[in-house]
Order: sequence, then structure tokens, then C-alpha cells
Amino acid sequence: MTYQNILSEIKANILYITINREAKLNALNKATLLELADVIAYASRTEEVRGVLLTGAGEKAFVAGADISEFSSYNTEQGEALARNGQVNVFDAIEKCNKPFVAAINGFALGGGLELAMACHIRVAADTAKMGLPEVTLGLIPGYGGTQRLTRLVGKGRATEMITTADMITAERAEKIGLVNHVVPLAELIGKAEEILNKIKQRAPLAIASAIRTVNAAVTEGVNGFEVEIEEFGNCFGTADFKEGVGAFLEKRKADFKGR
Repeated sequence: MTYQNILSEIKANILYITINREAKLNALNKATLLELADVIAYASRTEEVRGVLLTGAGEKAFVAGADISEFSSYNTEQGEALARNGQVNVFDAIEKCNKPFVAAINGFALGGGLELAMACHIRVAADTAKMGLPEVTLGLIPGYGGTQRLTRLVGKGRATEMITTADMITAERAEKIGLVNHVVPLAELIGKAEEILNKIKQRAPLAIASAIRTVNAAVTEGVNGFEVEIEEFGNCFGTADFKEGVGAFLEKRKADFKGR
């Protein structure tokens, strides 16, 4: 697929994805969501990719929300399909991806933009960033997993307040309540995200994938996360990376993991 709304580039085993609609504050329209679905699938299946850095173009917005004009005339069935397709193909696909996604929140992350950041495994925000879920001001609720992921990250009370008041919060507040992992000056944002991914990519890729699956299991209703952990732990023993990691430890050298 040729991308019109995102930029995609692999450098040193990190896939850089930039939502490139700066004039529209990087709003998520249908075309952008289709492109994101494609590049997420690419990240999952491409061995060269060891991690993904997701950000928005410019300094104003990570993603300022969904493109409201595209669904303003939708009925009930169309609205449900919009949410379902987006969740399955983009937001859930990020969360379930076997490669770690780090969101570099460079500005406004509102509505679908905050939901996109929350789908990522780790979030780093510029100190100028602001976040919120303003959907109730449109007569809607978050439809791309926002009610669920925000509640898991910050707790029921804080999530209910943010969603029902539609208030934006600062990056500092977001870090305090556990919505983002780190807050740094804007000039240091990409560097901080790269620092995290550069650490991760030194570790065993299959173990990273197992870790993502087990952490996801901890917050998935109806799934016994402890059982998933036991199974994934056992699976790790059957990998060449396990033998390499243990061998490197015993031989006091740096491990050279191959993802096998």
C-alpha cells in the first residue's frame, strides 16, 4: 500500500510511524485508519522490526481526534460498525502486536488520538501535550476502546471524571495518574522514546512478545493471566534465544538474540 496520510520508515530496527496530516491536526479519517491497519500488520510480520515509535507530524498535535465530518450523518448500525472496525483493525491490533509500540505524544491527544496512544504499550509525552476524551460534547462516548483502556490505566473514578466532564489534562497530570510513563521537554521527546525502544530491542524478541501477551492477559476479562504466564514461560524454554541468553549470562558476554 502507498501511504498518503502517514510516514513510515525503519531505522536501526525501529519502525517510525508518523501520522502526517499536520494541517488537520493529524485527525484520524478513514484513509488514515486503513493505512495504520496496514502498517501495524507489517510491523507484526516483519522480523527486522523490533519496536515501533508512533507520533504525529508537527508540534501541535499527536492526533487531535477523529475526522467528525466523515461520520456526522451515521445511524446506529453505521456507528457500531465504525467502532468495531477501528478497534479490531487498529487499536486492538496495536495492543496485541508482538512488537512493542511506544507513543510519542507531541501535542494534543484528544478523542481517538488519546485512544490511539492508550492502545500503545508505553506512552511518552511532551511537557506541552494535553490529553482528553471530549466525545460527550458531541453526544457520543469514546468508541475506540477509550472507556476500557482509560479505566484500566487510571482507575474507575478518574476515568469517569475525565470522560463525563470532557476536560483536558496536562502531561504532568497524566503522568501523575499513570496515563503516561514519562514526561519530557518537546525537544527530548523522540530521543526518550528511542531510548526506551533501544533498550527493548537488545532483549530477546520472542520473550518480549510473550511478555506483551501475558501483560495483556492480566487485563483481559475471562482470561486467567497466571495460566497464560505459565504457558508463555514454558514456551520460552523451547527457543534458541533462551539458550543464547543463558549462555551469554554464564559466559559473561552480551547476548546476540535472533528471535528464534
